[in-house]
Amino acid sequence: MTESIQKLKEWVDGSHNIVFFGGAGVSTESGIPDFRSVDGLYHQKFAYPPEEMLSHSFYVDHKEEFFDFYRVKMLCLTAKPNAAHQKLAQWEREGRLKAVVTQNIDGLHQAAGSREVLELHGGVRRNYCERCHREWPVEKIAHSTGIPRCDCGGAIKPDVVLYEESLNEAVMEKAAAYIGRAEVLIVGGTSLVVYPAAGLIRYYGGHKLVVINRTEVENIGADLVITEPIGKVFSQL
Repeated sequence: MTESIQKLKEWVDGSHNIVFFGGAGVSTESGIPDFRSVDGLYHQKFAYPPEEMLSHSFYVDHKEEFFDFYRVKMLCLTAKPNAAHQKLAQWEREGRLKAVVTQNIDGLHQAAGSREVLELHGGVRRNYCERCHREWPVEKIAHSTGIPRCDCGGAIKPDVVLYEESLNEAVMEKAAAYIGRAEVLIVGGTSLVVYPAAGLIRYYGGHKLVVINRTEVENIGADLVITEPIGKVFSQL
């Protein structure tokens, strides 16, 4: 165990007010591809740029093409929680962790047992009919072709935040409140380039800000920086 990980362990063991803010790097270790790495979606070739295909206007104007892309590239239902998901759920059960704030939409934190999970960008596990608002499980979309339809005939839309759509204000406010009250804030698996979500970090006013990422992150005044895969770090805590 390195000196940095030992210090993190001491902070975690001594706290009952931890908040975790996570991004795509938490999910990549479960086999879910990210967007910005060398092998990420932004570096792959499609008929349209991924940012366009995942936009609200593309969803409205090209629903069938949207769902063809969404099923193949955004749904990874065989993925399992990794060491980071499991450790965070354990800390919550122990009363150490107050909340997980995540930019991910895969639902793996809940699958690991975490209960207080604030999904800034929504989640693939929740879907609803645009006409009658009936809720549908993700399998309804995964196992359909073309545009998934409700029994009433309406299109079933994933409850995820697309480009051009606003983040849920109530979720953002709740996340900001948790971060503002945190003793230890751990930022993991994110390059902090996606706004407005990344801007939530500024609400933290404590002196135990930890950044864990496999690549360097812009200087946000962290008190502890660990440049390693988050699963590798959490498996030692």
